[in-house]
Amino acid sequence: MPRLGQHFLKKTSATNTIVNALNLKTGETVIEIGPGTGVLTWPLLKRCNEVQSRLIVIERDPKLADELAEKNSNLNLIRGDALKVIPQILKNHNKEVGQMPGSRANFKVVGNIPYYITGALLRMLGELNEPPIQIVIMIQKEVAERLVAKPPRMNLLAAATGYWAESQILETLAPEDFSPPPKVSSAIVSLRSKPQKTTAEREAYYRFIKAIFRQPRKTILNNLKSAYGQKKEEAIKEVLLSQGLSGLERPQNISLEILTALSTCVAHMRIIE
Repeated sequence: MPRLGQHFLKKTSATNTIVNALNLKTGETVIEIGPGTGVLTWPLLKRCNEVQSRLIVIERDPKLADELAEKNSNLNLIRGDALKVIPQILKNHNKEVGQMPGSRANFKVVGNIPYYITGALLRMLGELNEPPIQIVIMIQKEVAERLVAKPPRMNLLAAATGYWAESQILETLAPEDFSPPPKVSSAIVSLRSKPQKTTAEREAYYRFIKAIFRQPRKTILNNLKSAYGQKKEEAIKEVLLSQGLSGLERPQNISLEILTALSTCVAHMRIIE
């Protein structure tokens, strides 16, 4: 049985895809989440040694962590929950090198992510002030397709992630590519972080997209009225009109660029109490 929801990758060509996609350079640090049995860890470590970059692995399962440490006592292994460990690693790194808050961390993140933490992981990474410059992860195929969606299939996950990263599906994986096989197909996804906005801009944007995707089958005007109140209808219409929208559109048809512009307008017009 998989521990903590993990299904371990066994397809060698997929491992090569991931290592090559990271395009590691001298001085970079790559953080591997959930190394498990080390199928990806050892090729990663080899590449890191070749280009003089650093590898940190985070393993929550005590038994798996012990097995990894036995195989390589010099492995930079951290035992714990990646959702808690990664922010602390970045915080400590920035203190060590004297980076100013808001600058881009020289980190990349990789891993075969247990399906149940995918959403939480992406939220955590997206909310960092200094997010990794690239993330290459294996996630459920259905989630990956939602992640990279654009109109007319726009959704809350794509809108939230697309604000801070460019995402791309690199390869799809069948259940038999893992041990034990999961019940669903998977995908390797690459996310490259964009220049980060201010905290106030990010917070305004995330509040706005939660409002506009409140009920995806409703029109954007009705969703925004539900979120901000019927008394704000005229102000909301004015904002929508500024982006060439009538308000009768559905959320799934609105592009990331327009969502970003709308969130800025809403913040400036103080529609949100």
